[in-house]
Amino acid sequence: MPYLPEKTYADMRRLSMFRDQLTEDRIRNVNRLHRELKIYFPEYMDAFGKIDGAFALEVLKVSCIPSEIAALGTEGLRNIWHDAKLRGRGYSRASKIVNHAEKSVGLEDGTSAGREAVRWFSEQILKLDEQLARIESTLHKKCMEIPYAENILEIKGVGENILAGIVAEMGDISRFDDVKEIQKLSGMGLVACSSGKHRGQTKISHRGRKRLRYWLFQAAKSAVSHAEEFKQLHVYYTTRARNPLKRMQSLIVIACKILRVIYTILKTGATYDPQKMLKDIKRPEAAPAQMAA
Repeated sequence: MPYLPEKTYADMRRLSMFRDQLTEDRIRNVNRLHRELKIYFPEYMDAFGKIDGAFALEVLKVSCIPSEIAALGTEGLRNIWHDAKLRGRGYSRASKIVNHAEKSVGLEDGTSAGREAVRWFSEQILKLDEQLARIESTLHKKCMEIPYAENILEIKGVGENILAGIVAEMGDISRFDDVKEIQKLSGMGLVACSSGKHRGQTKISHRGRKRLRYWLFQAAKSAVSHAEEFKQLHVYYTTRARNPLKRMQSLIVIACKILRVIYTILKTGATYDPQKMLKDIKRPEAAPAQMAA
């Protein structure tokens, strides 16, 4: 049956969808910015390193033309960042940007139009960053209204962004009788690719809410990077002697395991216990000599 979220879950679903739309708009503008800079300042990646960062965007709002950036000089760039009230290590990059601008081989024709296009894209990206920050702040507050949601944040690597995305896509946990129903909803349910006498590999169905599947996969990647228990679990799955998994398969298994943890916490209010994550690891039995010792 179709499910329409209510109350807090309805707000979270709309906020999550809006966040995804703004993120897609930001990606489009960043790609267009790359295209313009390849024409007029082809050394831009070496100069700025990251063009969608605040330091780079504040400069590009003024100009993307190498000769104009060179004319500003190191102090001119630092004054731009100072006026924008930026803080951090970006100031040390000023001389590198000027050096690349002085040696640039970018086109010099059509610079007026190029300057305006880059300025517009830069301003749009900065505006989208502000809007995304507001949306995410509201989404995080709504997520903390869900009972026991704060317990899930005890999992290292599963932060507010990931948790809010999972809960927004999953909806009210009380409507599920078993965690396998959510696994199926996310498209992570296992299906056998068989036809007649042919038996193919078993893989996930990819049917269901792709955004829920996306956030669960992000949770798995982040947990494997930051949580020691999930690192050990990932190593075990990919190196065990019997039926070792490939990296992607292991991450999918861990994503399903995180889903089970989230389901249990939201259902029962239990606290997160990292040691329970390691029960899947089958330890080799000690040799008789070692036992005797």
